[in-house]
Formats: sequence, C-alpha cells, structure tokens
Amino acid sequence: MPSDSALRLVWIYPDLLSTYGDQGNVLILEQRARRRGIPVETVYVRSADPVPDSGDIYLIGGGEDRPQILAAERLRRDDGLRRALDRGAALLAVCAGYQIMGTVFGGEEGQPVAGLGLLDIQSARGPARAVGELAAEVDSGLGGQMLTGFENHMGVTRLGPGVRPLSRTVVGTGNGDGTEGCHAGKIVGTYLHGPALARNPWLADVLLGWTVGQLGPIDDTWYDRLRDERLRAVLPR
Repeated sequence: MPSDSALRLVWIYPDLLSTYGDQGNVLILEQRARRRGIPVETVYVRSADPVPDSGDIYLIGGGEDRPQILAAERLRRDDGLRRALDRGAALLAVCAGYQIMGTVFGGEEGQPVAGLGLLDIQSARGPARAVGELAAEVDSGLGGQMLTGFENHMGVTRLGPGVRPLSRTVVGTGNGDGTEGCHAGKIVGTYLHGPALARNPWLADVLLGWTVGQLGPIDDTWYDRLRDERLRAVLPR
C-alpha cells in the first residue's frame, strides 16, 4: 500500500522529457486509480527541483538528445529516485527516460553518456531511426498481453542478465534484437509512446498492483476494442 493516505505519483522532468503525449501516462494512472476509489496526488518535478523520495510510482518520458543528456546529468547528482526505488517504489521509464536508467546511452554525436545504472541495459545510437507502430507479445510474467504503441527513436538497447525483456516484437524495432523494453523488480522500461499506458491500460494496472496490491476489476471494453482495431491494422495478415 502507499505510504500515505493517497497514492503519490511523481512525474520527473516534464520540462525536459515529455514527447509524444508521455504525460498521458500520468493521467491514465490517475484515472484508473480513481475509478477504483484510490485517492491520488501527483507531483510534477521540474529539472531545477530535487526528486522527492516519498513517491509511490515514478514516471519519466522521452525527449531529444540534449534534454536527455541534461536530465541524466541532473539525475546522477540527485539521489532521490534511487532512494525511492530502494524503498520499494515503482517506475515507468519511456524512450529517452528508458535509456537513462541503464548504464550508458548514446549522446548527440553517438558518444557514450553515463546513465543511472538502475537497469542492467546499455544503449547506443543505431544505424537507422525506428519510426512507426509496434506490436509485441508481452512477457508471461507480466500477464502475456499484447503490447502496442508508437516508436520514434535511434536507440539500440542491449539487455543484461539483470533484466527481462518486456516483450517480443511481432511488428516494429524495439530494442533492435527482437525484443521491446525490459523489466526488473518494479521498474518497467519501454520505447513506446502513444502514450504507452493509454494504449496498454493493463500495464498501468501492473504498476498500480505493485503499489497497492490486488486491484478490483473495471470495465475495459472500450480499451479492448481500440486495442483490437490497432492490432488488426498493424499485425501481418
């Protein structure tokens, strides 16, 4: 259960990393918690501010090379996120934010830039930009759902033994090796926008379940219909 009476969401650096509607991930978590009667408060942490270690679910989005490098530098100096994760908080990291959580990623000219080392991954610039719809089969440990979303990145990410792939790609590039994203403990990393949790509300429930325990059911008929339509349009016939 959350440490306080309300579930506390922390949106990290919206002024640097929030492309392709990534803030929608916060809105979906708020919505799905409130539909279950779970009170929520959201903290927006700008890049000039310290990251509080008292949150329950942390979120960080995508962005261009220079803001990504700046975000990594500031997060390396600020130990708030690491303390929160050590305390048992959950994290969703998207695209540039996903790469930052690893040990290294590629900078503006492809030079290696140090990450936070919170995930056992290494990222670099790939030979071509991956742009378009992605569909993937999710790790059975997270429920075996289909994952959908929009990717737009130059990254190639290598997973180490300390993480598991979030999914196996059917359509799209993802990490560049037939997988998309990764997860370890209560951390999920993905390249997907859309935003990711609006396209995959089951993943929002995974994050909520890690935090508050077993969740009551809610009607997802509308989401399911949209997901099925997207999959029909994307998957090979």
